[in-house]
Amino acid sequence: MANKIEDLKSAKDGLAIKAEINRFAEIGWEAIDDDDLQHRLKWFGVFFRKSTPGRFMVRMRIPNGLLNSDQMRVLASVVEKCGEHGVADITTRQNIQMRGIVIEDVPEMFEKFKSVGLTSVQSAMDNVRNITGSPVAGIDANELYDTRELAIQVQNLLTNNGEGNPAFTNLPRKFNIAIAGCRDNSTHAEINDLAFVPAFKEDDQQTFGFNVLVGGFFSAKRIAAAIPLNVWVAPDDVVALCEALLIVYRDNGLRENRAKSRLMFLIDDWGIEKFRAEVEKQMGKSLATAALKDEIEWEKRDHIGVHKQQQAGLNYVGLQIPVGRMYAPDMYEFARLADIYGNSEMRLTVEQNLLITHVSDQQVPALLQEALLQQFPAEPDYLMRGLVSCTGKQFCPVAIVETKSRSLTLTKQLAEDYHLPQVVRIHWSGCPNSCAQPQVADIGFTGCKTRKDGKVVDGVDIYMGGTVGKDAHLGECVMEKVPCEDLREVVGKLLVETFGAKPKHDNAIAETSAELVLVN
Repeated sequence: MANKIEDLKSAKDGLAIKAEINRFAEIGWEAIDDDDLQHRLKWFGVFFRKSTPGRFMVRMRIPNGLLNSDQMRVLASVVEKCGEHGVADITTRQNIQMRGIVIEDVPEMFEKFKSVGLTSVQSAMDNVRNITGSPVAGIDANELYDTRELAIQVQNLLTNNGEGNPAFTNLPRKFNIAIAGCRDNSTHAEINDLAFVPAFKEDDQQTFGFNVLVGGFFSAKRIAAAIPLNVWVAPDDVVALCEALLIVYRDNGLRENRAKSRLMFLIDDWGIEKFRAEVEKQMGKSLATAALKDEIEWEKRDHIGVHKQQQAGLNYVGLQIPVGRMYAPDMYEFARLADIYGNSEMRLTVEQNLLITHVSDQQVPALLQEALLQQFPAEPDYLMRGLVSCTGKQFCPVAIVETKSRSLTLTKQLAEDYHLPQVVRIHWSGCPNSCAQPQVADIGFTGCKTRKDGKVVDGVDIYMGGTVGKDAHLGECVMEKVPCEDLREVVGKLLVETFGAKPKHDNAIAETSAELVLVN
């Protein structure tokens, strides 16, 4: 028996409301049919949020995290028009979400997007999310393959060049794709439904392509790392494989229970060999067996700081954007800096940070002195450098706890308390849906409710041991239902015991009622 969302999609495809956007703007949000308001608008990246009635969130598509200054200014103008409600967040998929938009402004907003080659179409619900790739594609001196064009080609296939593609608007659930062309797994391949990781087909290191991983995902009910499809493809076959695999998933994925509709459940049901065979059948040809080893050989880089490009005399400068949050003046200023010091290009990262590229050796010192870099530094401290946060309760309807403001406060407190000898990656998710990917962090939090002194309070489950880069694997829950008000002491002890932190003063490690009892 189909579920409610399947019934909704059967009644009217999400793309069908494209013709009604102008009418929605005229009648106002309160007069929009509830299914259109709550669900179908998401096919165009427009989200109704109960926490901000009348103010919508808009999710973009920014393949491979590629932005230019004109595009950033358009996004800034959208945020600016929202006044005090306007805010933009860089996401963990190299993307941008903007908040505070009113429905009356949506038609004009879409025209602005189109004028600079941006789109928000098919960025939510049962569609393929933003295509991720190396944030330094095309400028990394050590890269194996420039993934930018492949990411754009896959997006154009899925969205019909930004106009909307009904062939891929009715998947069983959302779907994530990553294409890595570097040696450090900058895309977190293991957490994607479909990931391409660099691999040479021959022992002579001459025939480049990708090994393929499938089935990775996070949800409240299950966490699964992607597994090998036992397939190697040349770059020329990446787009065709994406298309074939998505058609197999679209036509055969489980739809009765949305909690079991992600790709991995179909693989569980069929087995990997049958799934591979069906993909080959859809492609109309046999696929090569996976290479014996991939080329993910480095620890993962975060791209913060000044780094030489492959282009002589040029650098990219990675800026840390605390919890990914920006406002319109910040966005205009990023665009200005990219024009003055670079070639108008910016890149977004899955750590919610931003790079300005093509900065000459001579211009680097002046860029580092710009006022904006006091707020968004190229040399943050080791805790702020590794901080990632989901939207949290402020805006997200399913979040259990607030994350962005709380994570910033705790990070600053811990920086006051301890000297850190290394970057510690701390990820905050406001609920078990794990949007901030806490299972790939050194220390990860998922929000929950717990009790302290007889009262219900905000709490977190704590994950540890997630690794990224070479031999990436997911962390495990080590502590449950820790009150958020105890995290300064609890995390401080973890930093000392596991990461070599040294207290800056004698009482930095205070006694706390929350004991460090690890989950078995």
